Amino acid sequence: MEFIDYYKVLGVSQSASEKDIKNAYRKLARKYHPDLNPNNAEAELKFKQVNEANEVLSDAEKRKKYDQYGKDWQHAEEFEKARKSRAGQGGYGQYTYSSGEGHDFSDFFESMFGSFGGARGRRSHGFKGPDYNAGLELDLKEAYRTHKRTLNVGGKNIRIAIPAGIEDGQTIKIKGYGGPGANGGPDGDLYLTFQLVNTTPFRREGPQLYLTVPVPLTTAVLGGELTVETFEGKARLQVKPLTQNGTRVKLKGKGFPVYRKEGVYGDLVITYEVTLPRKLDPEQQQLFEALKQTNL
Repeated sequence: MEFIDYYKVLGVSQSASEKDIKNAYRKLARKYHPDLNPNNAEAELKFKQVNEANEVLSDAEKRKKYDQYGKDWQHAEEFEKARKSRAGQGGYGQYTYSSGEGHDFSDFFESMFGSFGGARGRRSHGFKGPDYNAGLELDLKEAYRTHKRTLNVGGKNIRIAIPAGIEDGQTIKIKGYGGPGANGGPDGDLYLTFQLVNTTPFRREGPQLYLTVPVPLTTAVLGGELTVETFEGKARLQVKPLTQNGTRVKLKGKGFPVYRKEGVYGDLVITYEVTLPRKLDPEQQQLFEALKQTNL
């Protein structure tokens, strides 16, 4: 099996942060997306590699195994059990992964378990079915909660759960929902890319939400109470006297859910926009004239 360096696929270093990996993935997923590269076999391959790399490196546990075992990271538990067993018999001890030339874990596994050896080696070799690519449009309000959707892919209806906090342009792999395998091989996978449409007054940046709220001049000067909408209903805000235009307040935990982290939310940042009256009645005019005399 040819080794694919997931870090090189995403163009990041091995010490890259979770945010670096996420940003690199989103950029490349859009660049090589099949909708933007129709009938481009090379772009399709790149797209699959980018998704595969993201699936491993964005998961802390999988990334740890990959960093230690390379392309054989999925067999880490088997290897550890075999290594301990051999070490107890005076055989193999530690085995260090290297991405350079020479033997790697695959060679070691073959020496212990055989390369499709025994009866397995005499079986016909199956072929994995083709992968499917599909797009799904969601409103930002729908992406706020985990929910289920029924999709028609390849003539089949499949029901999937969409985790809360999904990002615009994010692609997830749904194993086994691609084309049928051949000669007993496994079915392909479905790569589902999400397109988010925002019909809300909020602006989203990851789990953070931003909202501009108009504040009447009198409330800004004298203070008062405002009611604002959040994804979880209404919230009351106490506006301090002499609040300046552009003042920001933060409602902790009232932002967007963090993907794959149940119960964890970002914040809602509110910017006050002080509004001036469009028309004054005579009494209001007199009040402002009197206020003017104070040189405020």
